Amino acid sequence: MSTANQLNTVIDKTQRLIELCAALQEENDLLKLENDSLTSALNAGKNKIKDLDEKMRAVKFAKSFSETNEKSLDIKQKINEFVQEIDKCIVLLKK
Repeated sequence: MSTANQLNTVIDKTQRLIELCAALQEENDLLKLENDSLTSALNAGKNKIKDLDEKMRAVKFAKSFSETNEKSLDIKQKINEFVQEIDKCIVLLKK
């Protein structure tokens, strides 16, 4: 094989390597964009989870507060009933 043929072969292979490198670089750029997009989506999902967790804690707190108020009202009602019964007993004892 002559030197000119060898040189042409090297040039052809180099050209193919350059084209392959360009294609790989383009694919790499696309993968980077996809990665950035997925990272953004993941972060948005994490933020949504944090927001929902905060809302859930607020709802649980409000519910527990509401239940406490209901229990307090029930206790007050029972006390009032006991006081009324005691008053009735006092009236009966006075007779």
